[in-house]
Amino acid sequence: MAMMAIVLAACASLAVAQERAGHGRLFPPEDLGALEGPDRDAWQRPEQVMDALGIADGARVADLGAGGGWFTIRLARRVGPNGIVYAEDIQPQMLESIKRRVEREQLQNVRSVLGQPTDPNLPAGELHAVLIVDTFNAFEEPIVVLRRVRESLRPGGRVGIIEYKKDGHGPGPAMEDRVEPEVVIEAARAAGFRLAKREDFLRYQYMLVFEAQ
Repeated sequence: MAMMAIVLAACASLAVAQERAGHGRLFPPEDLGALEGPDRDAWQRPEQVMDALGIADGARVADLGAGGGWFTIRLARRVGPNGIVYAEDIQPQMLESIKRRVEREQLQNVRSVLGQPTDPNLPAGELHAVLIVDTFNAFEEPIVVLRRVRESLRPGGRVGIIEYKKDGHGPGPAMEDRVEPEVVIEAARAAGFRLAKREDFLRYQYMLVFEAQ
């Protein structure tokens, strides 16, 4: 009976994490311009984000929920011609936008990946790092997605999750669509990750870095 109670409690905890974290709302492709203002570099600090994940020349990484490819392009420049960036999104329109952007930038190291709501379709055991920016809040089943992400990592690989703070400041989604860091941590632990560090250098967002247990 005691074991049954433990199992039921664990299942209930996972269900709560799924319900609290995943809203399943997709970002409208026609609103991409709102994400790419000239001041984004200043508050998004992409170089520091990539440093926090240990992304270096020659790395194989994924931009999960890549949208229009703002981070994809910067990741591609960082990993260089010997690295690969998998730009994943579940909306074909977003991938078309990334394709045009990659061609314009004349980059040869970006691979587009059409994911599914519960499976990003990333290559198994290949990635040094996965970056998930302002996308966790849209996962319908975050624990399931993060388990798939875990399968894509090579030993020592890391996952960086960035979400907007619930303090009402800056750009980003409505307050009810924002996610507390504790909710992200809970889901990640349920998916087999441990929190490696929390970064506080972003003005409007928080960044959590995870490693597979």
